[in-house]
Amino acid sequence: MDRIAETVKAYVALTKPRVIELLLVATIPAMLQAERGEVNFGLILLTLIGGWMGAASANTFNMVADHDIDQLMRRTRRRPLAKDSVSVNQARIFAWALMVASVLWLGLLAHSWLAAAFILLTIWFYIYVYTKWLKRRTWQNVIWGGAAGCMPVMVGWAVITDNNGGAWHAGWGSWVQAVILFLIIFFWTPPHTWALGMRYREDYEAAGVPMMPVVKPPLEVTRQILAYTWATVITSLLLVPASSWIYAIVALASGAWFILKAHGLHLGVKNGTPVKPMQLFFLSNNYLSVLFVALSVDAVLGWQSIAQVIS
Repeated sequence: MDRIAETVKAYVALTKPRVIELLLVATIPAMLQAERGEVNFGLILLTLIGGWMGAASANTFNMVADHDIDQLMRRTRRRPLAKDSVSVNQARIFAWALMVASVLWLGLLAHSWLAAAFILLTIWFYIYVYTKWLKRRTWQNVIWGGAAGCMPVMVGWAVITDNNGGAWHAGWGSWVQAVILFLIIFFWTPPHTWALGMRYREDYEAAGVPMMPVVKPPLEVTRQILAYTWATVITSLLLVPASSWIYAIVALASGAWFILKAHGLHLGVKNGTPVKPMQLFFLSNNYLSVLFVALSVDAVLGWQSIAQVIS
């Protein structure tokens, strides 16, 4: 019985559940905002399950591709493949099964083959573009590879759109908001990941992964963190016209909080004082969660948007 429990635990670990939590949190506000004032609990649940399987597949494929360097890094050496808790072949079969299940689930049960296509694109991009091409070749790996982590909002938006007559019925203009949500996560990913990279710089260096904190001086790293933090907050404000004052206030307040912390990290490095980059890493998680919870509440209430009030 203990061995079965350990095996199940190992397979769950392959999916990187903590990473998936963050990705799925982005799906809910996208679906709610796509259909402001309406809450289709059944459709949201179906989408979350299908999205979970797709993300789990991508993360498992990622562990298969990275099992060699995972053994070299303190942060990852306890992962299932690094410890031989699961064989590479078993993990690969598991990933393929999850991918097929995700596509069929979203297409047949959530009635959105567009969402299923986005899942396939996400898996392909995450594994072949980020993990196998960018990650071990350039410090810009996180910038472009992070696009895979932005796709849950597109999946959620696609499900709502397809269940309401498709893009032609909803209007292609509605996808502008989905793109903005995509860009929020896109700009958020580098400062989030580089803060982690600063803390585990030696790990990435030992594994031969050219993360920015490995190949660039600390001051340049924090300068880039600050720039992308500003880009994240500015992009988040582009949704203000399509929301009410609830989202607007939270976006401004949480954005200011995020920027101040990024400035603090940059000034600390610039002045040569001890810094704690993991504080920014955890804060960035909280920032994105607070922002998306605010958007979710705003969308559920369905109050007049600021653009409607002004007009």
